[in-house]
Amino acid sequence: MEAKPQSRLLTERSIEAGVTGALPMAHSRAVRSVTVNAAESPLGWLLARGLVTQRQYEAGERLRSDWERGQLAPRVTMTWDAAPVSRGRGASAPEPDLTGAQIDAKRRFHDAVAAAGPGLADILWRVVCAGEGMRQAETALGWPARAGKLVLIFALNRVADYYRLR
Repeated sequence: MEAKPQSRLLTERSIEAGVTGALPMAHSRAVRSVTVNAAESPLGWLLARGLVTQRQYEAGERLRSDWERGQLAPRVTMTWDAAPVSRGRGASAPEPDLTGAQIDAKRRFHDAVAAAGPGLADILWRVVCAGEGMRQAETALGWPARAGKLVLIFALNRVADYYRLR
């Protein structure tokens, strides 16, 4: 039996100074870039099969980008930073020193999720940010099969409105 070839959505992304995004059309100096197969993400998989529109895909990618830039993912490794200096016993560690871009990304992420509305944020975060497949997300939420796609589409439309995508 012959395997069906997987659809590929190849795009070039800039990796200069830790910034990811589509490459500008004209730039004055050489930009380091990487080719990314967008169909490897669950949202890209849905786009490749025509189950979400380009607008919904862009909204999801912007949301994921803000989630990553805001460093909202949980840490899974040891932090090797120096121990915080405290003035008294049992004092808590200082808050992390976030840059303005990280703070803005965090704010945009939380505002976009709030714009999606209650009940829609769970599937939106699981599929777009955590990278769970649709079936896995539906099972984790206790939803019936194929219910997640419809709810995800509603959420992506609202997030696209928040980001003012056409």
